[in-house]
Amino acid sequence: MQTLASPESTTLSGKPPACPDECWSDDAASCVSDTDYFIKTLTRLQGKGARPDLIGSIIKHYASKWLPDLAGGESVESSCLKKRSFIETLVGILPQEKDSVPCNFLLRILRVANAAGVEAGCRAELEQRVSLQLDQASLRELLIPCFTNSCSTSLDFELVLRLVQTFVSVEEVARSGGALMKVAKLVDSYLAEVAVDSHLTLSQFFALASSLPSHARAADDGIYRAIDIYLKAHPSSSKQERKRLCMLIDSRKLSTEASIHAAQNERLPVRAVIQVLLSEQDKLSRHIDWSGSLSGPGIGLDATARCLSKRGMTMQHMEIKRLKEDVVLLQSQCMNMERQLEKMLEKKRGYFSWKKLGIGGAFKADKIGRVEGDGGDGGARMNTPMQMKARLVGGRSSKKWRKSIEG
Repeated sequence: MQTLASPESTTLSGKPPACPDECWSDDAASCVSDTDYFIKTLTRLQGKGARPDLIGSIIKHYASKWLPDLAGGESVESSCLKKRSFIETLVGILPQEKDSVPCNFLLRILRVANAAGVEAGCRAELEQRVSLQLDQASLRELLIPCFTNSCSTSLDFELVLRLVQTFVSVEEVARSGGALMKVAKLVDSYLAEVAVDSHLTLSQFFALASSLPSHARAADDGIYRAIDIYLKAHPSSSKQERKRLCMLIDSRKLSTEASIHAAQNERLPVRAVIQVLLSEQDKLSRHIDWSGSLSGPGIGLDATARCLSKRGMTMQHMEIKRLKEDVVLLQSQCMNMERQLEKMLEKKRGYFSWKKLGIGGAFKADKIGRVEGDGGDGGARMNTPMQMKARLVGGRSSKKWRKSIEG
């Protein structure tokens, strides 16, 4: 075994160290197989004022070098005992400063610690350190398997829930909005991964999704995607359970593509679909009001009149007029639908049917975008909310969004 020079004497190059940070390189750490000697040397470096990030780097390199070799040619029980001792020793010498050790490396240690059955106190300390840096974690490292028989899911869902709850409690005090949004995206991605597990209960899903404050998500496309995957993987979910999940979605924060997909999603409750339609109508109405407010003298449309041809101006005004008419019609239809739904709920009738809405025709349950005549106009068709939205968004399609959901 290659020996390591004392930090008081010389470095590997034979020159006196200029500062404590240069006393020991990562390559030197990988040559030390004696854990006791490693700890003594590292403790000496810490006592001389070595930077915490340097100490963390040495520990990371040392663990990556020697931890995989512990199981070679030994029984599983003996290997677990050595891993347990090794990890407990490493955790005891980790620098206390935040960010001195990368979050993903801590998650890898936590994974091995859970598999080896490290004592609860050591695991709790690792979890605490990970939670403080959770915004730096990657989804891959967060997908930790469950190694105990008490888990109902294949992944350690309860562990992730604890990490997020601890992070939120700390970040609410620190008021770090950027870090909170990163964790929100991470949580939504994690939920989309674990949603396919048939043993994941709705209560578990709801607990993790709702552990973040509402302002943590700048957009709700991620949580909508996770909910849709969950409903697809759990087709036996009751109507009340579906309603509870949809409470997690703020339809005002859905993108146009997500809204179009949601409006055609048969897995969502009717009330959630109506809420999405109303939100889209409100967005469109505010957009048109903003456009109309720019039509004053010298600004907006009039200001650009000199740059547009007469034909272009005419087409622009016609488009705005058509958009306003569609908004009025859409608003009227959505209000009628909401009134009909409230009446039906008050009477405590059975399953909701689109055919009970008399809005110039009957909505088919399987196709929201089509309206049939009620006989008074000879079966004539009219613009529906979905048809108008498809035209208002300039012919955008939800195929791309649907592929991302069903893929």
